[in-house]
Amino acid sequence: MKKTAYFCMEFAIDQALKTYAGGLGFLAGSHFRAAKRLNQPLVGVSILWSYGYYDQVRDVNGDMEVKYIRKYYEFLEDLNFKFSIKINNRDVWVKVYKLEEDVFNTCPIYFLTTDIPENDDFGREISYRLYDANNLLHVAQEILLGKGGYIAIKELEKDVELFHMNEPHSLPLVFKMLSEHNLSYVKEHVVFTTHTPLPEGNEVQDLNFLNSMNFFEDVSLEVAKKLGGEPFNYTACALRVSKKANAVSKRHREVCEEMWRGLKDRCEIMAITNAQDRHYWQDSIIKEAAEKYDIDLLRERKLELKEILFEEVADQTGKIFKKNRLTVVWARRFVPYKRPYILLYDERKLRELIKKKKIQVIWAGKPHPADSKMIATFNYIVSKTRSLKGAAILTGYELKLSKMLKQGSDIWLNTPKLKHEASGTSGMTASMNASIHMSTLDGWHVEWAKMYPDDSFTIGDGVRDDDEYVANCIYSLLSDVSDLYDTEAWWIKACNCVNHIVEYFDAERMAKEYAEKLYK
Repeated sequence: MKKTAYFCMEFAIDQALKTYAGGLGFLAGSHFRAAKRLNQPLVGVSILWSYGYYDQVRDVNGDMEVKYIRKYYEFLEDLNFKFSIKINNRDVWVKVYKLEEDVFNTCPIYFLTTDIPENDDFGREISYRLYDANNLLHVAQEILLGKGGYIAIKELEKDVELFHMNEPHSLPLVFKMLSEHNLSYVKEHVVFTTHTPLPEGNEVQDLNFLNSMNFFEDVSLEVAKKLGGEPFNYTACALRVSKKANAVSKRHREVCEEMWRGLKDRCEIMAITNAQDRHYWQDSIIKEAAEKYDIDLLRERKLELKEILFEEVADQTGKIFKKNRLTVVWARRFVPYKRPYILLYDERKLRELIKKKKIQVIWAGKPHPADSKMIATFNYIVSKTRSLKGAAILTGYELKLSKMLKQGSDIWLNTPKLKHEASGTSGMTASMNASIHMSTLDGWHVEWAKMYPDDSFTIGDGVRDDDEYVANCIYSLLSDVSDLYDTEAWWIKACNCVNHIVEYFDAERMAKEYAEKLYK
């Protein structure tokens, strides 16, 4: 593969480094751990968020609260390298830090910050908060990542040959390149990954607004309009300026082909299905027990991991969970299409399942800090679980809690609306830890269910998708699964799940595929 610079708004590398919001960062982190083990020439470019995404805590009443706490990192290397770029017709100074390979055993990553004394309040705030809801700051962040990242790479990694945009946030790098080279040159040196399965999910901005922000560098409005249209569509532009592009699952590629069928002059879109790093996520004793089909050891270890998770549940909520009960977890970003509320669709049926079938339910996940509806949904679940014995919702869904939930659960529940999930990866890491995936037929689950239909549970028929139907399918499945739980057949199924998931959904396969298909 060619030496490649990988541009991404977020990286989930370690619990100590708060530079991520969710799945995009988790994916980037796994890619960089696997690429390091494979000795691939990959370098990362991102932003050093002074306040991270946000800290999800509880207020005086126990409801979710958004807190911004400044982060400090002594393990990042100060390169003593600064430069200025134009953002919103002003000079903004950029400072570069480096995460060296040996800190967390990843490929190196350059982190950019504008939170330095040389800048005014606007300039400093650009790198304060990941995915800032203020559109002016949001676009400024994209310019920092793309244009600032390109300048940093050209200075610090002179032998980089390819620039990979993981999502189109870093699109300004293309216009920086176009100010120096022609379009043919750019198309030979840029590749792109899309994670968006919906037309409305593709970022669109006013062309003149972007121009006023210096998004297009010295490139004319006429050229920008030709590439991205008016209003300006980021994904359409990325597909027109890239050598190759990829979707992140086979189902997602089909959706993308349908979505972009009428777009002229675009590159090909291939499928490279997402994966996660088993070396980071998988418990070693679970792995050993499953490989030997040592059911007693697997059960013993699973109960130990449940105890660790249930200590966290008790600490946060004052609820004592029982380790011999089927434990169902719904944990991921709180967004409407993922349907975090679905288990509570028929509260009477859920209460009956918990009481009669002896199951336990845990929710966790972060809404966007400006998404008042999803914060209200989170707090609605908080209120419901207070009077619902055997149900709890946890705050602080980051790498540490995510690993705890995946290792301590029995069922990993995934409920996206059909054709809304590009891939999803949380169920992969749960499956690596003997937590069986229960999902609607979307994203990566389509491939998993086809490969090994007995290693997971599929919700519904993959056609009907209304909430009432999906909820009733879940209640019926959980009722059946609770009867299977903790039998010999259950633990054999769990062993199969652990053993089979890593055959294809481990990050080393994914990293090799990127090297062979996208980075050549």
